[in-house]
Amino acid sequence: MDILTLLGLLLGFGAIIVGNILEGGHTGSLLLPTAFLIVVGGTVGAIMVQSPLPVFLHAMKSFMKIFLPPKIAAAEAIQKILGWSNIARKEGLLGLESLVAAEPDPFARKGLQLLVDGSEPDAIRAILEVELGTLEHRDLQAAKVYEGMGGYSPTIGIIGAVMGLIHVMQNLSDPSKLGAGIAVAFVATIYGVGLANLLFLPCANKLKAHVHNEAQFREMIIEGIVSISHGENPRNIETKLQGYLH
Repeated sequence: MDILTLLGLLLGFGAIIVGNILEGGHTGSLLLPTAFLIVVGGTVGAIMVQSPLPVFLHAMKSFMKIFLPPKIAAAEAIQKILGWSNIARKEGLLGLESLVAAEPDPFARKGLQLLVDGSEPDAIRAILEVELGTLEHRDLQAAKVYEGMGGYSPTIGIIGAVMGLIHVMQNLSDPSKLGAGIAVAFVATIYGVGLANLLFLPCANKLKAHVHNEAQFREMIIEGIVSISHGENPRNIETKLQGYLH
């Protein structure tokens, strides 16, 4: 669990609610289903129009990464790579064959299989870098979905505000209906700007950070596997890979 993300959301939304109360407002005044429907429904609809279905579905699946980030154990991975290097030096690359099926990481498993198959170092690097680029691009597209929602949300909030004002203008002769229209106008704006700057854009940037960390981790895997293919000394491999820990 990413405690910082959870605390940030609680602090951000909590500050608005507490500030409203301190100003003499009521919590219920910020809870308007109509305004919420306009802003959230309009924002999700706009991003669905913008995004291809696979990208949209992957973005929805990636949302939980904000709270449950992927575990990246770089130090443990280095030790694992050194183990592979020692086995390769003692038993040859075919000695790694029994480890392929047991490797839980699909990316590392693909690299191991290329080693066992006797692929050239340059070929291994090229194949794994293509895989890395594809995964990174897919995950960045998911982050851009939330970035797009952060762009649309304030605009949809303004649309909600204008709709509320239209409702007010249509009921000038009935003062009892003016309050509801004005409330929708202002609360829709709050929802639009608030969701963009407290949820959607921070989520996009958090996902981009995870993508960067995962890409760097996979680059380390590539470097380790290519070094084994070159037959480098395990100590040299360890020294090289330690640079990814800083």
